[in-house]
Amino acid sequence: MNHLFSLSRRKMLAALPLALGSGALVAQSAKPLRIVVGVPPGSTSDLIARILSEGMARTLGQPVIVENRPGAMGSLAVNAFLGAPHDGQTLLFAVNGFFAEAPYTIKVAFDPLHDVLPLADLGGNGLVLVTNTDVPVRSLAELVAWIRARPGKVNYGSFSPGSVSHVLGLLLAQTEKLDMTHVGYRGSPPALQDLIGGQLQFMFDAPPTSVPLIRSGKLRALAVTSPNRLSLLPDVPTMAELGYKTMTRTSWLALWTTPDLPVPIQVRLRSAALEAIAAPTAKNRLRELGLEYANGIPMSTEQMVRQLAQDHAAVGETLRSVNYKPE
Repeated sequence: MNHLFSLSRRKMLAALPLALGSGALVAQSAKPLRIVVGVPPGSTSDLIARILSEGMARTLGQPVIVENRPGAMGSLAVNAFLGAPHDGQTLLFAVNGFFAEAPYTIKVAFDPLHDVLPLADLGGNGLVLVTNTDVPVRSLAELVAWIRARPGKVNYGSFSPGSVSHVLGLLLAQTEKLDMTHVGYRGSPPALQDLIGGQLQFMFDAPPTSVPLIRSGKLRALAVTSPNRLSLLPDVPTMAELGYKTMTRTSWLALWTTPDLPVPIQVRLRSAALEAIAAPTAKNRLRELGLEYANGIPMSTEQMVRQLAQDHAAVGETLRSVNYKPE
């Protein structure tokens, strides 16, 4: 792994007095700090980015704006972020899955493990296995039996080909030797619309988009892929509880920078981001959206780097095992 990722806690702590005590760093610029997101306004990630930007603006004492660059599965946002000066004035807000998964699905002009650096962990969650309520099952075991009795006739969706949503379906098919068809979408909303409409029978989806539909009775939740049950769905078992330990998967959101950004500025920005989301109003809003920390506290940059490498390798192993070709 690139030596620029070797950000020891000792270095971070040593840099903290400089980051907090230097007037130049505290008032980094009169210009607005930009947070680039690869989704359109109004989406879940956009909403979270705006919660973050409001808090960071108060802490940093400078304007913080969200810049939407949707398209090309997030590549437009990443390219805009990497093309800006590496001075800490332009940051990226993205889910880990983009860097762990997208390179297997689309051609990217950057190295996902070396050109970007996760700066602040903003929380995450597992995915939820949801079914159309017309599917006559109430448990994962019943779903597996129902699919097995209908070889080649069951469709499952994902919010993007090659994503963790897709990979989990592949793993279920591998584990249970099921014959079913994958249908990939560009985002959760169209996939969920088809799931409710009956064109799909199930999918693995993120809680922010699926939980409201579960609560309204439009979808049924059978399992979650997080290590522990979700606080939003306390009665829904984990995949591990049901015997599918290899299907424990989580997604996490982060604020990203580049590895060449001076450590004192990294510390300052990370501190501002974590302070912003720790504010009671922001914390409650993020909890409502299903964002949690697996161990109760944010991951460090080092932990996120390690986790990203593990996620990237795991996705690649699964896709290669089924001879996956980009759709």
